[in-house]
Amino acid sequence: MNGLLAGALARLDRRRLTDALLATLVPVAAAGLALAGLTTWVGAGHAGSPARIRVTEGRVLLPTGGSPETAAFFRIANEGGSTERLLGVTSPGVPGGVTLARHRMGAGATAYRASIASVEIPAGRTVAMSPHGVDLTVPVPAGAWRAGDRVSFTLTFRRGGRVRMSAVVVRAGTAVFRP
Repeated sequence: MNGLLAGALARLDRRRLTDALLATLVPVAAAGLALAGLTTWVGAGHAGSPARIRVTEGRVLLPTGGSPETAAFFRIANEGGSTERLLGVTSPGVPGGVTLARHRMGAGATAYRASIASVEIPAGRTVAMSPHGVDLTVPVPAGAWRAGDRVSFTLTFRRGGRVRMSAVVVRAGTAVFRP
């Protein structure tokens, strides 16, 4: 009888040991997968790297034909590891507000402009504003501008704060827009 009891207890102990090992295996495996994913992310240079925004090539199209508004363009590079978002733009010498806009092609040869709330600047990428994509709609001041004038703008980013930049006034058709 002692032998039967000893055998039953041994089987019970092995069962408990197996259950305990299985119970710990799942969390350990999950932690290992998470660690592998984080190691890959860190190895790719994305961990803890904030967005680093650089704004260049500011241009404002010279208003023509008494138009009440014109367009402005900047090249915005995000040299960091996190996505950034342009939330808005202001200009002290401009009446009313500067509007972020996106141009879309319609049916046939038609195009239209739609106001947008913000512009995403992906990590490691550049957004080049142009008449065929994202730009700024700028009301023309009463004194109007001449080619070569400089217009001051403040670009506001979600995490990066404000960046002050000037844009040169250029005649339509003379500005080159590169991707």
